[in-house]
Amino acid sequence: MRLTIRGWTAVAVVAFALAMSWQYGPRSLNAVVVPVAIVTVAALFTTARIDPPTVEGAAVDDGFVGETRTVERTIESPQTASGTIHATVGDGLSAQARARLETTLEGDAETRFTYELSLEARGEHDVGRLEITVTDVLGLVERRFEYESTDTVVAYPQVYGLEGRDAGRLTATAVAASRTDRGEFDGLREYRRGDSLRDVHWKSAAKRPDEELFVMEYADHGDDSAVTVAASAPSGREDELASAAASVVVHLLEAGLDVGLELPNAARSAGSGWGHRQTLLAALAVADAGDLEDRVRADADVVVDAAGVETTVVVDGAEIPFDRLRGEGTSGGPVDASGRGGGDERSERRDDGSRGVAA
Repeated sequence: MRLTIRGWTAVAVVAFALAMSWQYGPRSLNAVVVPVAIVTVAALFTTARIDPPTVEGAAVDDGFVGETRTVERTIESPQTASGTIHATVGDGLSAQARARLETTLEGDAETRFTYELSLEARGEHDVGRLEITVTDVLGLVERRFEYESTDTVVAYPQVYGLEGRDAGRLTATAVAASRTDRGEFDGLREYRRGDSLRDVHWKSAAKRPDEELFVMEYADHGDDSAVTVAASAPSGREDELASAAASVVVHLLEAGLDVGLELPNAARSAGSGWGHRQTLLAALAVADAGDLEDRVRADADVVVDAAGVETTVVVDGAEIPFDRLRGEGTSGGPVDASGRGGGDERSERRDDGSRGVAA
């Protein structure tokens, strides 16, 4: 709790009046000194009695570098007070719109505070803390409350569409590597978004064109039918690596393949579907520099290497410069939909109570 500029002005007026009264007598100055002193003391007393407001916030959806996300906070104050709400954003983020609001916090009523965050850098970032400064009615004394946020947002690396003859070669080689015995047929189920198109039971779809699609399930659908992408880079080239590897991974998933990922600091088993795509993108968002074991490189079907002057994609023994593979950025297009909604993996983390705002 501290005096505002207006409060210090009131104290200065009282001090000046006391000095003048000592010099010339108190009679003519009592009318100034006493009311101002009483108001200042009352302001200190009432501000000290204000209880901390409570803050609740919805989880912030993950996204790609360069995108914006809306942060929403709900503030409830036990007493009515004038207040200023200010958000401080974490590293790797910036506030695109106003992150400061001057308002009146109504007692036992909700005040909504929203602002826009820009995802500036790849990685997992703290959303930032919230500061609420309340003042008395006359604005003489203020009291500040700080709320550290446990909420985080993941910024996925830039994803590019892969195109041209080399992209077709990449897909064909990966498909060939995945065509092994997939196990015994186990039955049919309704198609869900993100399912591999090669599992669609086209014979039943042809018989009932107006009905839902069905996909085939197998009793044993293991890693033997998967494509593994291995990626590594030296220090300082992590962003280039993450972008290239994310583009390759998304390209293969869109082709209907099960994809696994090997990184210097993490490994993800093969899979497909909406949630698995986000799992791989989240791993690439925090990918570190480092090298891979020779065994991992040899076992991988596709190797993304950023050790040289340019990033290369190695498939079937041939090196393809990533710049020759990439097309226009697609992070804001169809790939973006996988990051906006906070898929299966992120939803589980939010439901366990680990995300929110704490005093």
